[in-house]
Amino acid sequence: MSLLARLLDQIGPRSSSDRGAASPSPAASAAAASLRSPRRDYPSSAEGLRGDKLMQRDWYYGVELLEGVGMQGMFPLELPMLPRLMMRNCDLTGAECLDLGTMEGLMPVLMRRGGASRVVATDASVHCLEKIDAVKHYHGVDFDFRTVGLMYDLYKKFPGEGFDLINCSGLLYHVVSPMHVLLGVRPLLKRNGLMIVSTNVVLSERCLMEFNDGGRLQEETNTFWYLSVKYLDYMLRFLKLQPIDCTFYPHRLIRSDVRYVADVPSGYMSVVCRANDAVLPAGGEVWMGKAVTESWEMTGLTDWERASGQSRSAIRYKKQPDAAFWRPDGGGIDLHAAVLAAPEPAPATDLADAHFLRLADMS
Repeated sequence: MSLLARLLDQIGPRSSSDRGAASPSPAASAAAASLRSPRRDYPSSAEGLRGDKLMQRDWYYGVELLEGVGMQGMFPLELPMLPRLMMRNCDLTGAECLDLGTMEGLMPVLMRRGGASRVVATDASVHCLEKIDAVKHYHGVDFDFRTVGLMYDLYKKFPGEGFDLINCSGLLYHVVSPMHVLLGVRPLLKRNGLMIVSTNVVLSERCLMEFNDGGRLQEETNTFWYLSVKYLDYMLRFLKLQPIDCTFYPHRLIRSDVRYVADVPSGYMSVVCRANDAVLPAGGEVWMGKAVTESWEMTGLTDWERASGQSRSAIRYKKQPDAAFWRPDGGGIDLHAAVLAAPEPAPATDLADAHFLRLADMS
C-alpha cells in the first residue's frame, strides 16, 4: 500500500459517475438552489458523516471534512495539482482573488488561508453549491460564491471590480473559444497583478489548437481544444500577460480512468503571468501590437481601457524567473523551451501537493 493510500485509509471512494457527464443547466441549477434553505445540521461525528448524503455525492476534488473522513475525488492521489503549486509562490497577504470554475472551492480555501482579504469563487451554475457550503463549514473558511453562466465576457459580469490574483485553471479546454474567455477575464486583472493559467496542451513547433474531434484527445464531452504550448505563450503575450513561471506534467505519466489520448505529445501546463501595460511581441514583431489596437475582435471582445485603468497591484511572486528561458526582449519566459528542457516530473508524495484538501492545509 502506498504512502498516500495509507494516509487515506478512512477516506471515501473516488467518485466516478460525473466523468464525462453533463452538469445541470445554469437555469435549472439556479432554480433548484432558490428552493434550498441553507443547511445547518452538518454531522459532527465521523459515524454521522459517513452515513450522510454528502458522502453519496460525486466529488471533483478530494476533501477531508472531519479528521480522517472525506471524499477522494476524481484525481489520482499521486498527480500533483500544478495551479496549487504555482499559487504557493504568490504572496497573497491582503490580496483580492478570483477563482474561475471553482467546483468544491479547494483553491478559494487556500487563498483565504494564504492571507487574501477577499476571495470570489465562480462557476457556471450551482451544481457544487451544497458541497461548497459543506467545505466552508468544516474548514471554517468563508468566501463569496457567484454563478456566472458561460465563462465569456466576465468583465461585464463583474462591473467595477479588480483582482490581484486570478486563477484560470482547468477551464480553457472546456470552452469553444479560449481566447474569447481570456479577453473577457483580462480587464478584471489589476495592473501588475498575477494570473495563473492552466490547461491541457500539446507540444508542437507551431502556434495551433488541436480540436477534440471524435473524442480523440479526451472522451469527456465538455472538452474541445488543446492549445499548443507555443500558441499559449503567444496568446498570453498578445493579451499583455508576461509569463514568469511555468510547470508541465505529461499525460503519459497520469494513471487514471480518464482516458487521455493524443497522436502528439500532450500534458497539463500551469503558467504564472504578470499583467503588463503593453503587448509583448518577440523578435521585433510588429503585427501583434497593430492587431491588438486595430482589429475588430481585439477591440470589441474586451475593454482595454478598463484594464489600463485598474489600480496597480503590489502582489509579490516569491520565485525568481528562470534566467535560462527568459526572453532577451523582456517578454517573459519561453514556455516551449522551458517545457522541452524540463526534467521528468515526480509524482506527489504529500497530499498537500495533490488535488486533495486536508483540514490542516495552509497552501
